[in-house]
Parts: sequence; structure tokens; C-alpha cells
Amino acid sequence: MKLALVGGAVFMALAVLFGAFGAHSLKEMVSTADLLTFEKAVRYHFWHALGLLVIGAIGFHISVDALRFPVYLIMFGIIFFSGSLYLLVITDTRWLGAVTPFGGTAFIIAWILLAYQLYRA
Repeated sequence: MKLALVGGAVFMALAVLFGAFGAHSLKEMVSTADLLTFEKAVRYHFWHALGLLVIGAIGFHISVDALRFPVYLIMFGIIFFSGSLYLLVITDTRWLGAVTPFGGTAFIIAWILLAYQLYRA
């Protein structure tokens, strides 16, 4: 599945970029607690981007239609979970923490839906 493979590769590159930014630039600018929040965002971003690559590989073995919605949900999750935490830390806009659970919920639904689709295949 091309979308998952390309999206996964792009999201992986962005995870490395954000991780490097956090490790080298951000640590001088924010509190230790905020740095831990940023690192959590990078960790979830990284693992879910890797998950997209795995789903893309699975797309060579089962119907792409069965994988499309989980891929969209994971992309949504990366943007809303990790993205909201990145912005929360960088801009000190605390209300963005209210957005984060939408991304986390998307991750959970995506993995459950993927399990269901793999079971059905």
C-alpha cells in the first residue's frame, strides 16, 4: 500500500527531525517536564510511523481496502497526538493538551481495526 509506505517514510523522517530538535535545541529552552512530554510525542510518532511501514508491507499480502482506514487513523493520530504535544511544548499553549486524547484514541481504534481486518483476511 503506497500511502502507508510513503506516509510512513515521511513521518519517520519527521520523527528523527523532531527528536533531534528536542535533544539538541529544545532542552535549553523548556522545563524538564516539558522535555519529557516532547520526548513522549517523538516516541509515539516514531513507533506509529514504523507501524505505517509495516502496514504498507502487509498491503502486499491482503486487500489494500482493508488497510486504508487504519492507515488514515494512524496518520490522524500522529498529527493530533504527537503534533498537539509538540505545539504544546514549543508554544506553551497548554489547552492543546485537550486535543492529544483524540490522537491517542485514533491510535487505539486503528490497531483494533487492523487486528480485525487481519483476522478477516
